[in-house]
Parts: sequence; C-alpha cells; structure tokens
Amino acid sequence: MDFLRLLESIRTPVISVIMSLITYCGAEIFFMVLAITVFWCISKRDGYYILLVGFLGTVCNQFLKLWFRIPRPWVLDPDFTIVESARAGATGYSFPSGHTQNIVGTMTCISLMTKRKGVRITAIALMLLVPFSRMYLGCHTPLDVGVSFILALALAFALRPAILASEQKPCLLWYFLFLSLLISVAYWAFVTFYEFPADIDAQNLYEGTKNASTLLGCLVGLIVAKVLDDRYIHFQVKAVWWAQVIKVVLGLILIIAVRAGLKAPLLAIMPEFPATALRYFLMVFFAGAVWPLTFPWFARIGNKE
Repeated sequence: MDFLRLLESIRTPVISVIMSLITYCGAEIFFMVLAITVFWCISKRDGYYILLVGFLGTVCNQFLKLWFRIPRPWVLDPDFTIVESARAGATGYSFPSGHTQNIVGTMTCISLMTKRKGVRITAIALMLLVPFSRMYLGCHTPLDVGVSFILALALAFALRPAILASEQKPCLLWYFLFLSLLISVAYWAFVTFYEFPADIDAQNLYEGTKNASTLLGCLVGLIVAKVLDDRYIHFQVKAVWWAQVIKVVLGLILIIAVRAGLKAPLLAIMPEFPATALRYFLMVFFAGAVWPLTFPWFARIGNKE
C-alpha cells in the first residue's frame, strides 16, 4: 500500500485522464478488437493463439480471485482513494489484475508473432503502462499486477511452440482448445458447487460466476466455429487493406449488436447465467463461422482495383 499512497500523492487531473485512457487497453473490448483483427485479417493460427492465451489467462485469473478473495486497495485501507472514473471497471476481487492479464498476454503474443520493431516497442510499452495505470488509478496493488504479469508471460511463451507446431500437427491446436474447455468447465464447477465461506462478498461471487458462464460460451462457440471452418468454410484472411478495414469495422459492429441486442430477449426466456453463456457462444460463433462467409466477397472487391 505504501507505493499506492505514493502514487496517490502525485495524482493530477491531467495524468488521471491519461491513465484512465491507457487502462482501457486492458479491457475486454480492446482484447476483442485485437484478437478479431488478427483472426480475420492476418492469421487464423495466430488468432487462435491470442484467443487461447486470453481465455486460459482469464480462467486462471478468475480462479485466483475467488480462491484468495483479496479486497480492493480502498477496501483494505479506507483512507486510500481510487480515481472515481476507474471505479466502474474495478469489479470483483483485487488479486490478481484482470486488465494486466489481458494486456500482457495479448501484447506478448503480438511481440512473438511479429518481427516489426515498431510493433514490438508499442506492445512492450502497453505491457508496462497498463499495469502502472491500474496502480496509479488505485485499482490494484503491485502484487496484483505482478502476479498477473508473470502468469500472462508464462502462458504466452508456453503456448507459442505448440501453436507453431500445429501447422504440421493440427491436432495440437485441438488439444489446447479442448484443454481450455475442460479448464473452463472445472472453473464453472468450482464457482457453482464449492462451499465458499459465509462472509464472501456476494458481488464478487456474482462477477466470478458470470465470468464462468462467459468463458464457457466463448470456448464452445470457438470450437463449434472451428469444426465448421475446417469442414466447410475454409475462410482465407487475405484482402486489400481497405477491404480489411471494412471487414473488421462491419464485423465488430455486428458482434457488438449481437452482444447488446440478444441480452434482453435471452434474459426474458432463461436465467441470467445460461443467457450469458448462450449470448457469448453466439458472438464467437458469428465471428468464427458466420461473418467469415463474407470474406471471399471482401477478397474479390479488393482484386477489382
């Protein structure tokens, strides 16, 4: 807490705004945009790589949150203040940091995927700035971000050789997809059946259970989409740059529409957690098996120049 108090003492309105912008790079939407862009426009293999590192990292992160149940810094020390604009994004328990997990895992993947010096420098800068922003804003302690940093690095480096080898041995990718699904099922069983102590924070348990449903829906959707792509779709990622931009922008708008538009109808016909799982299943299924059906058209319009 001493380091957080030091950061609290040097806060200014301008720096707080800058750090609030930087911290969004560790949010779910930023991860989704990067992973989808790689998956649709650069390399399916590397898209699966980023998604697997992200999903596995999130499962580990959520399990550790509920296992250790460490409160946020401003709960540990009532005299400490969070930057209010960051409070809405600081849900669940504090340890370890989800934003750090997301950005370090994603940026490590990108650094290992590319040889472009500028991209690597940008990736490393974000890997350092986002964790710092979480501490500056008062959302996490150095321990929170440090453990997430190490865990994300370990996952990205551990999976990279297997992802590269999957070019010659496709079964390796399937192995990790089903392993991720098994781990997600285990996490769902943990939050559903484990007898947590009576004093557990109800909101934190709710967030953990909701995330379990989200992860299950995403992984089942990814597996079903891959089955259809391997057997029938075989989508290609290449297109001229401006067609790629249109592809990504329109596709992301439709994914967000699925995410937002299906929430109320699904909640009207089923309980919240199954509705969450189904909604995220449909989002990922759309991204992996429905929108790619348009990719031959995007490739053709680029070739007509």
